[in-house]
Amino acid sequence: MLPYSTITEAEVALNRTLTFAETLWYNYSANKSDYFLYCHNILFLFIVFSLAPLPSAVMELLRSSNFGRYKIQPKVKLSFSEMFSCYQTVMKLFFLVVGPLQLVSYPSVKFIGIRTGLPLPSVWEILMQLVVYFMVEDYTNYWIHRSLHCKWGYEKIHKVHHEYTAPFGFAAPYAHWAEILILGIPSFLGPAIVPGHMITFWLWVALRQIEAIETHSGYDLPWSPTKYIPFYGGAEYHDYHHYVGGQSQSNFASVFTYCDYIYGTDKGYRFQKKLLAKLKEESGNGCQQNVGSYYISWQDLKAD
Repeated sequence: MLPYSTITEAEVALNRTLTFAETLWYNYSANKSDYFLYCHNILFLFIVFSLAPLPSAVMELLRSSNFGRYKIQPKVKLSFSEMFSCYQTVMKLFFLVVGPLQLVSYPSVKFIGIRTGLPLPSVWEILMQLVVYFMVEDYTNYWIHRSLHCKWGYEKIHKVHHEYTAPFGFAAPYAHWAEILILGIPSFLGPAIVPGHMITFWLWVALRQIEAIETHSGYDLPWSPTKYIPFYGGAEYHDYHHYVGGQSQSNFASVFTYCDYIYGTDKGYRFQKKLLAKLKEESGNGCQQNVGSYYISWQDLKAD
């Protein structure tokens, strides 16, 4: 709740006129508690989980030649009932795990100093903090994800997420309840290290889930703006991890690829890319190859 009873009082305190965005924020948040504002995350996550996967779901159902050529594993065809069943499971987890976790985690958000007042952060400040959040989450998520591929972690927890060897958007948050809790730690570390405004926190939560949905979409779309982000993994990169499944010791990265490259856990994927390039060159017709037919696992490389 803002400590100003009027906009004029806020402008006097800041010694300047409020910006248009700050005026909107004042009108919306002035009489709302910080806890209520924080709980907006529940609504945003519900919207993201429900709407962000729809474009790839429509492409999957239509399977037109315009979009079918971008399907990473073209032999896998998902029905509406299969996708809806996954969505129902995700929503069940949302209401039983994700939502309650948001409700009870407010004291930690308050403790680290996520603020709701004025002034609002600049666009530059928001962008810089989001970069930090993505980098921190990506590095810590890499090691947690990698540890979940040990025998115990995979069999007891992580194999639920790998039930879909050809991922799709609605399957991005599909996981064991314990994995949801564990992977919430990397998502929280960035804001804990560099606390910002509640608006930045909202953006971070929404963007991280949108990114996860894109990498699980099952479609490698050439016009995606993420193609221009350095070291970004994307759908094709993460799809390899799902295809190899429980044996996978490759492509653990959640967002960027540098950890896999530094620690050598992208060897199977790089070998597979070279093999595909060679096969396309030998075919000489530039046609779309069935990527799933040529996936090679890291264990295959060690065996050689």
